Amino acid sequence: MASSGEDTCDDSDTAPVADSAHLLGFSDEILLHILSHVPSTDLVLNVRRTCRKLAALCLDKSLTHTVLLQKDYEASEDKVKRLVKEIGRDVQQLSMAGCYWLSGTTVEHVARCRGLVRVNLSGCPLTSLRLSKVLSALPHLRSLAIDVSPGFDASQLSSECKATLSRVRELKQTLYTPSYGVVPCCTSLEKLLLYFEILDRTREGAVLSGQLMVGQSNVPHYQHLRVFYARLAPGYINQEVVRLYLAVLSDRTPENLHAFLISVPGSFAESGATRNLLESMARNVALDALQLPKSWLNGSALLQHMKFSSPFYFSFSRCALSGGHLLQRVIDGGRDLQSLAGLNLSGCAHCLAPDCLLRKAEDDIDPAILEALVAACPNLRHLNLSAAHHHSPAGPSQHLCQLLARLPHLRSLSLPVCAVADSPPRADRAPIPPTMRAVPRGFGKKVRIGVQSVPFPGPAGPQPSSVFWSLLKNVPFLDRLELIGSNFSSAMPRNEPAIRNSLPPCSRAQSVGDAEVAAIGQLAFLRHLTLAQLPSILTGSGLVSIGLQCQQLQSLSLAHLGLMGKVVYMSGLSDMLKHCKRLKDLRLEQPYFSANAQFFQALSQCSALQRLCLVSRSGTLQPEAVLAFMARCLHVVVCHLFTGESLSTCRSLQQALLRSLS
Repeated sequence: MASSGEDTCDDSDTAPVADSAHLLGFSDEILLHILSHVPSTDLVLNVRRTCRKLAALCLDKSLTHTVLLQKDYEASEDKVKRLVKEIGRDVQQLSMAGCYWLSGTTVEHVARCRGLVRVNLSGCPLTSLRLSKVLSALPHLRSLAIDVSPGFDASQLSSECKATLSRVRELKQTLYTPSYGVVPCCTSLEKLLLYFEILDRTREGAVLSGQLMVGQSNVPHYQHLRVFYARLAPGYINQEVVRLYLAVLSDRTPENLHAFLISVPGSFAESGATRNLLESMARNVALDALQLPKSWLNGSALLQHMKFSSPFYFSFSRCALSGGHLLQRVIDGGRDLQSLAGLNLSGCAHCLAPDCLLRKAEDDIDPAILEALVAACPNLRHLNLSAAHHHSPAGPSQHLCQLLARLPHLRSLSLPVCAVADSPPRADRAPIPPTMRAVPRGFGKKVRIGVQSVPFPGPAGPQPSSVFWSLLKNVPFLDRLELIGSNFSSAMPRNEPAIRNSLPPCSRAQSVGDAEVAAIGQLAFLRHLTLAQLPSILTGSGLVSIGLQCQQLQSLSLAHLGLMGKVVYMSGLSDMLKHCKRLKDLRLEQPYFSANAQFFQALSQCSALQRLCLVSRSGTLQPEAVLAFMARCLHVVVCHLFTGESLSTCRSLQQALLRSLS
């Protein structure tokens, strides 16, 4: 398209062209829908200048009302300034989340958007004075998202800024330092989202304290609060600071509180204040959403006294919730669960089993419990059953997959690998441990003498007779799928403590291989996929089926597929990547992965790729292949390679990349 300010077509351009369809011949409604997918910077600064018709449409309020610059890595300092100058007066919602490359002076231009109602500045460089200057010019602001970094001083906020904050109803605050941030100024808060990312030590090694800085200990205002959410990164200091926030809630629990969610990695011991808070909530509020640390639920009768009103989300992650308690506390009591949209039972090893203290991991689930749960929650959209062994008994219509197929509204699903196995392993033939399997010939590793080798499987295609295939057929609109080994633990987890002692895959996972993975190709709308700890992946033919058929796939995470030795599915992975034209985020975690020219050549065909993370403690890489890949894939902004290469090799590669980008 032309980039000059002169019109390149006249009104005659809108007339139909014989024997062909002209873009401008579509109705304004269709054109507006098409233009809504164009980045705001291109829309206003480029497309608008092509002709008079598009000039008018590009400034339609439906397009200028909301501007999303989050992770738009092509939004330069100059483009953002020009965009704000052109349409700043019309913008009501603006997201600059993650735009870390923009300078503080550019962020100050947000003050020109005086009609802003919602603004997200998370990840942008903001000092106390700069925040004060921006917010002072936004009298209509009702929703705000910011970071609170070291050096933040609430006393530097002007009276105009505090007046704006007093009208804010929704606040998302990411804390990198012990502080209340702007919470004490937000006297009308209805929704508070807190993300605690405070490190226990400074870069110099000094130990930080969880006590708030002098002058920052004003009591926050929670009187109108309806939603409270807190997510903590690992570290004791984050727990100490969140206790200070909760202490205020324990003194006076808001009567209109409807959602209370706390996500904590590891253990988080109760205190007197938290017990008072939970007791007060049980007496005074009716919740729609609940998520608590596992230590607060285990051995507690709290749920028996909680009141729920049209609940939409429950999380009992990693708590000792048995099947009987699940039925009693969630389904019984006359509660209306038609509204329940999300249920997280991750790590609840006993939630689908009868109340039995002697239950073992290999024992079967009780289908009646799952059937009652499915019947009570027919509108579930998000279900997480991962991090536990859920083994189905033999028998018709008792398999977990067959029961979950009755939930047609599912949009995200997380299951352990052993849960999708068709049937229990035969008693007369024990499964072969993964460590005893040999790598097939033809992949550079000799077959071990005296050890049974693994034959190549047949063609990996969807098997209409498998229960997993049937499940996916009945949930065609699934957007996110996670198939994770029940014993899997990542070497580099996010917001979870690292666990070094890895356990072998579940025995039932041995029967889940390329054919089951190929069945995922039925999900035409799939955008996010995670596959971890599938020991029977050999050729990777199932991955090729996903690449060919799941054309909407945007993020892919693969970990510990196949044997623990050299990767034998490289050919299949390479063929898959050639078809992933919309893939933006790829994460690979494999103990012995060779990041060679073949891999990076295939990855280079993922034209939309922006983030790459490779975790391979004993793996290798070819620096020349990395350089060639980065030269071809110009949209990549994050490239993390954690391999077994020497420190000098990594430093040399880093310097070469910096030189190529300078």
